Amino acid sequence: MIVDRTRVLRTPRLVLRAFVSADLDPLHAIRSREDVNRYLYERPMSREDVAAKLAERIERYSTLAEPGDTLRLAVTLRDADGEPGEVIGDVNLHWHQGEHKQAEVGYVLHPDHAGKGFATEATRPLVELAFTELGVHRVCGRLDARNLASARVLEKLGMRREAHLRENEWVKGEWTDEAVYAVLDREWDTANRGSSTPDV
Repeated sequence: MIVDRTRVLRTPRLVLRAFVSADLDPLHAIRSREDVNRYLYERPMSREDVAAKLAERIERYSTLAEPGDTLRLAVTLRDADGEPGEVIGDVNLHWHQGEHKQAEVGYVLHPDHAGKGFATEATRPLVELAFTELGVHRVCGRLDARNLASARVLEKLGMRREAHLRENEWVKGEWTDEAVYAVLDREWDTANRGSSTPDV
């Protein structure tokens, strides 16, 4: 087991932890917004939809043990004692199956906390985990090519834009472009040596 429900990742301003049932209200406050879902596959969710998604996250996405697993963690602000506080978003890491040794990251943040570097800070520990503990060769991020703010997050993580796929997906009644960003293990090691994120 590489990650289970007891694993907590801490950054200077954030704590990443497994989801719990008490996260329903803050998660609904995020996932019910039109602006949050603009570039996602989902539409704004009802409280019932979010409750179902939360149950799935608790049941299926709080451990990372083998290729094919996906980890989804709540992003919380650190309180004065360094413990988890307000939920402001979530991050995920998907460990791909197969011999290619790859992983993919994703993130969603409440707009009230956008523009402060939280998305980059929250995603960095997952990229680090993918390289140092999963032993992957490449970590990527995929996004709607119109989502320039999300692209900046991946660029701040040291990823390069590798592809712009023209109208490759039909999403919410329209053809959309997809951008693909990625970083290799040796590039990450060179850029981030000695700056690992503390965790418990």
